[in-house]
Amino acid sequence: MYTLDGKVAIVTGGSSGLGKATILKFASMGAIVVNWDVNQERGEILSSELTDKGVVNSFYQVNTADAASVLAAASEVAKKYGKIDILVNNAGITRDATLLKMTDEQWQQVININLTGVFNCTKSVAPFMVEKGYGRIISISSVVGLFGNFGQTNYAAAKAGVIAMTQTWAKELGRKGINANAVAPGFIHTEILDAMPEEVLEKMKSKVPLQRLGKPEDVANLNAFLASDQADYINGAVLSVDGGITL
Repeated sequence: MYTLDGKVAIVTGGSSGLGKATILKFASMGAIVVNWDVNQERGEILSSELTDKGVVNSFYQVNTADAASVLAAASEVAKKYGKIDILVNNAGITRDATLLKMTDEQWQQVININLTGVFNCTKSVAPFMVEKGYGRIISISSVVGLFGNFGQTNYAAAKAGVIAMTQTWAKELGRKGINANAVAPGFIHTEILDAMPEEVLEKMKSKVPLQRLGKPEDVANLNAFLASDQADYINGAVLSVDGGITL
């Protein structure tokens, strides 16, 4: 059984959905978990729950699109724990509209968080990994970044960009002991989908060879493996967690 004992792991957007599932998984494997999220209330609640369970953790209210805020948070984490071993770039938003109806604001909001935010976090954290000669960078992309999706020009562009950045970082940082990989989830049943009509969810399930939506834990399990030393020779990969929908 692989472990993350003593590893310091930052997860962005860790207060809900895939991020929360990843934090809980990492914590169960012995990691020191650090949640960067804009939602202060949810972040503090999760931090208290983890503390009650004896998990060493921290919460920072961070807007990943704000480079100065990200750099300050990274410096604080490194100072507090002496290192940063793992970064999971998970924070993201959607502002869906077809190309002809998409506003400049909708475009820019998604690019700022889903693409520039990933750049900001990685650029701020990577120097601390280089200093120690060790690191794991896991960036959450999407099958949409591989194949596009109706009404998601902004999201698809950002998620495709995440893949391209990941492959570039794998080449640049690999020689410094840092692995960079991307995870591309498919239809994952997070709380966002709870508001959708049941017939829409059933239609989504029918498109998946496994005939079910993914669970946040399905993605968290892969994140945990990539963060571990068992994945030491995996670098620059784009791994789909989609039940076979892209076949």
